[in-house]
Amino acid sequence: MKLTYKHKLSLYFAVIYSVFTVCVVVFEQSREKRYRTATLEEKLDANAEIINASLRKNNHRFEALDTLIGLFPQNIRVSLIDIQGLVIFDNSVEDISQMDNHAGRPEIISASKNGKGTDIRRSETKHTEYLYYARRFDDVYIRVALPYDIHTQRLLKTDKTFLYFMLVLFATTLVLLNYRQLNESKKNIDLEREKLLEHVHSSEEGICFFTANKTVKFFNSLFIQYLNIVADAPENDPSVVFTDNAFYKMNKFLATANEKYFECKIRRQGKKFSLRVNIFEDRSFEVVLNNITKQEKTRLLKQEITGNIAHELRTPVTSIRGYLETVLGQTLNDEQKNHFIARAHHQTIVLSELIQDITLITNIEEAPQMFKMEDINLNNLLETLKNDLLLSLQKKNIDMQWNTPENLTVKGNQNLLYAVFRNLADNVIRYAGENISVRIIKNNEDRDFHYFSFYDTGVGIADESHLNRLFERFYRINEGRTRDTGGSGLGLSIVKNAIALHKGNITVKNRKEGGLEFLFTIGRM
Repeated sequence: MKLTYKHKLSLYFAVIYSVFTVCVVVFEQSREKRYRTATLEEKLDANAEIINASLRKNNHRFEALDTLIGLFPQNIRVSLIDIQGLVIFDNSVEDISQMDNHAGRPEIISASKNGKGTDIRRSETKHTEYLYYARRFDDVYIRVALPYDIHTQRLLKTDKTFLYFMLVLFATTLVLLNYRQLNESKKNIDLEREKLLEHVHSSEEGICFFTANKTVKFFNSLFIQYLNIVADAPENDPSVVFTDNAFYKMNKFLATANEKYFECKIRRQGKKFSLRVNIFEDRSFEVVLNNITKQEKTRLLKQEITGNIAHELRTPVTSIRGYLETVLGQTLNDEQKNHFIARAHHQTIVLSELIQDITLITNIEEAPQMFKMEDINLNNLLETLKNDLLLSLQKKNIDMQWNTPENLTVKGNQNLLYAVFRNLADNVIRYAGENISVRIIKNNEDRDFHYFSFYDTGVGIADESHLNRLFERFYRINEGRTRDTGGSGLGLSIVKNAIALHKGNITVKNRKEGGLEFLFTIGRM
């Protein structure tokens, strides 16, 4: 079949445009992959910096790394390699003497020349594929590695949005060149438009599109809903954004329109909204309203939690430093030295328990899949708990008993369920008083839950305004409940999170007869 001049011209144009499109896509995908790789390397570099700072602070004692690495992601691998290539530390290998010299590893060679280097390969020691990042610090290479698993590959995987965009643009151009398929392509475009409109309608953002002369083209119902909260008066016309005072900054931006993107925050009716404006090439634009009240509360909560953790860690660390400076800086007899060393040792235990509690809560909230669920005999668990606490219970003459079916089995995680009852019992031992009783009762069960009561006959809490806050992290009723007389301040928070992981909930109240009663459920998973 002989091609006409018009068909030849279309074919030549299609080939040239195809080559151009492929070049653009390859360049963009390569650039984004480099960016994602650099971002991940920055995170690993930050870990290396932290490890180096810890080594310097602790006179290059490797023992100090154990606690630090415990705060890193669980699957991270840390190695220290001297200038000659000998491995002097590896947190994932028990016997490093069996490891080969690493001077010839690609990431070490690159780090020796450029200060840092990366490589992806299968570990000869662990027989697992890793993404390695090495950085040289004076006389040692610090190497941080992540398993090159699905999660890491996903982090490095390029975003396909630009690729999809170019493919759509390419397909549209080819369709326009083929006049015989114009009607069919129009139907496809209309269908895609309907999908877009359906997506906008179902979006969790309020969206409105305007023409260049500020005429409303399209909006979803959520935009009107948010508009009625933000605007001074209820309004169903989206064009009110051009006259309402709440949108003053947006209108000032549109009046100049030197940029194509604008964003600000609006507070109204106790809520916080994000306002975004995107201006398109034809000067039409979209206005997006998003209720970020929940995200803002979450951000502030995380900020508060971070501050609390820093404060709680500072106290034992300051105490340890003070005790050791006293021993090192003053002339003391053996008895005095032993006293201060013993106090410093006690504070290290407090610090260790605090870090363990923080790690446990973080794992419950962010990695619940790591907790194995199995059938647990609750009576056996409670018997183990009582034996573990026997001396503490006898010291305060506390009688601990439970009334549960003999072969009661619940589906859950052994360690977390033990932590629930252990923290509740520890709370009684520390604060409830002496010569009291503790009772654990299974009240009921249905198709979904087991119902339990854990109560004591102690002093209770006089001011009931504290009850609603008992499960908050680091919350203490009064300053007298310090780490020396109490725990980390995380016990009841661990209880609440552990029970939530078991599909249950927990409440607390003062008993009329005296003492506290915790009522909680455990889901029948």
